[in-house]
Amino acid sequence: MSLGPPDPSLPDALHPGRATPLGAHVVEGGAHFAVFSQRATRMELCVFDATGTRELRRYPMHGPDDGVWHGLLPGAGAGLLYGFRAHGRHAPERGDRFNPHKLLIDPYAREIAGRFTWRGEHFGHVRGHPEGTRVADLRDNGAFALKARVTAPATPAPRTPAQPRRRTSDLVLYELHVKGFTMTLPGVPDALRGTFAGLAHPASISHLRRLGVTTLSLLPVQQALDEQALVERGLTNYWGYNTLGFFCPDPRLAADRSPGGAIAEFKAMVATLQAAGLEVVLDVVFNHTAEGDEHGPTLSFRGLDNASWYRLLREDLGRCENASGCGNTLRVIHPRVTQFVLDCLRYWVEVMGVDGFRFDLATALGRTRHGFDPTAPFWIALRQDPVLAQVHLIAEPWDAGHDGYRLGRFPGRFLEWNDRFRDAARGFWLGADGNAPTGRSEFARRFTGSSDLFHHGQRAPTASVNFVAAHDGRTLADVVAYREKHNLANGEHNRDGHGGEVCANFGSEGPSDHPQVVETRRRVRRALLATVLLAQGTPMLRAGDEFGDGQRGNNNAYCQDNALGWLDWSNAGVDDDIDFVARLVALRLADPLLRHARWFPATPTADAPAILWRRPDGADMAVDDWHDAQAHAFACQLADDGASSPRWSLLFNPGAQPVRFRLPGGPWRLAADSSARLPADTVVADGDALELPSRTLALLECAPHRTAQNVQETSR
Repeated sequence: MSLGPPDPSLPDALHPGRATPLGAHVVEGGAHFAVFSQRATRMELCVFDATGTRELRRYPMHGPDDGVWHGLLPGAGAGLLYGFRAHGRHAPERGDRFNPHKLLIDPYAREIAGRFTWRGEHFGHVRGHPEGTRVADLRDNGAFALKARVTAPATPAPRTPAQPRRRTSDLVLYELHVKGFTMTLPGVPDALRGTFAGLAHPASISHLRRLGVTTLSLLPVQQALDEQALVERGLTNYWGYNTLGFFCPDPRLAADRSPGGAIAEFKAMVATLQAAGLEVVLDVVFNHTAEGDEHGPTLSFRGLDNASWYRLLREDLGRCENASGCGNTLRVIHPRVTQFVLDCLRYWVEVMGVDGFRFDLATALGRTRHGFDPTAPFWIALRQDPVLAQVHLIAEPWDAGHDGYRLGRFPGRFLEWNDRFRDAARGFWLGADGNAPTGRSEFARRFTGSSDLFHHGQRAPTASVNFVAAHDGRTLADVVAYREKHNLANGEHNRDGHGGEVCANFGSEGPSDHPQVVETRRRVRRALLATVLLAQGTPMLRAGDEFGDGQRGNNNAYCQDNALGWLDWSNAGVDDDIDFVARLVALRLADPLLRHARWFPATPTADAPAILWRRPDGADMAVDDWHDAQAHAFACQLADDGASSPRWSLLFNPGAQPVRFRLPGGPWRLAADSSARLPADTVVADGDALELPSRTLALLECAPHRTAQNVQETSR
């Protein structure tokens, strides 16, 4: 865009600055700017008026010093809108895509101003040209581009010794979307629905406290863009896995849209949740950015230094590697990109106050020239960082690239989403409805922490994040109601979404008012919830599964920012599933034996907890029993270190008929029953039998102990 007359209120030149810190910072005498670009030949700082539509000045930046361009703008302060223009060669075949006609967002921007609309001017190349992306688009996008906003000096998030982060063995994760959780939650004021303030509202906290979960895992809250293809279909990227502003809380999730409003609102939300005893973990997307593949727009990283920020195909530098499945892959192995990710994570901890991170498609962050490496530089730097060494780290242990499935192979501090637990648990409880049933051996292995995956390198059972439903895939209610995916609303002719989910409908696709179908679905759903909460490892619940929230069979609702994607709270309170989940959470947290941080030994010892496996007749499980494809019911008993008798008995009956269990030891008192058919005061004497209803998991406590009774009294 052409510049008008110089603004007399602005200085004539940019003073030399320093190579650190990166980003824009208010300092004594003005605002300091620094941006990395190893391959640019010139960098300009562009200053805009308050509307963001008129460019006031362009300042050549000083440098580069160690790849950093910098400068001090005298008299500048918080609120200033700015961007960068990077000069260099436009030679995509060599990895370079410089185009000074495109205004670029600062990767370190703390706040982004403006509303993005898709226009041809945002692309650095002429789209549709016979030479592909080799011809630069010379139209200026400055008037339409998003702008970074200088923010006031950051203040550290308040954190006191009275708020230590929980031990891993004490976690109960609860995955939620800020907007989806609060949009229709009764009690949240209309003005706060769908926002950070709504999640901090007493109505939200009341439900979370009622459940007893400890740690919220928030779907992406960093500022994201809606893909052009979605916008053209009248949809949005509701989940937010398409990040552009990595340091910025997304203003679309804020009730306060004023400058600085989203930052303040997010920090207040975190502080309020932590004061209520709830930790906050963020789902972060450092595997790719919103710029898409090589045909995508030039908004920030691509225009600043494409070859440094992105992984490019070695045989064709004009194309991006696509380990993310979203068009590009950040080149985290580059030292400056590693620094960027660490700086960003540290900012969210120190300034915004969060307690940890779940890394989306985490394999991509550990890719080197030779594939995934658990000792890649990023993991080493993360482990050595004194701030990040204290927070929760969770990996989604796969990506979309070659050999990307790496479950169990992440560095020791990481917890990992265990999809094999999900599939085994579903297969065990749904096998009677036409699925290949999970055998007792596989189910027991997953139920006790997946030692085949995690029992190495000083890792503990807690490394396994156990879940049966998450944002990806069906809700738990849909797992038991739909055999087919129903994704037509996504506009891709039902081609999107995973087609191989283990699921069932028990005789009727979708909603049913048949009493037997309704009861069977509810019973299996509760058995799956109990499986998650009583298994060894780290449990994770998907928000809404505690009251039967559904998505009409859509197993890929990433673009459904509407009633389909939001939680439907109308089912909450219809039955006692919420109280059932809350009781299981309370039982788990009340007794370390139900959430043990160590592996059970292969054979009981005097100084380690024991797990005993039983057939329904009370006899020990033999080798052949584990592989009997015709038998599915079994039991396990847990005993304390050196105890002469078990303390807990867990009974599993996934079949369609009741099974009689004979229980050695005891007497046993019923602590939890997923069928809700056994009398609450059930007591089973030593050696007596209990008839367990079909599709039921039951937990019983040896009568001399009072954990379950104490939990019951506390909840009154």
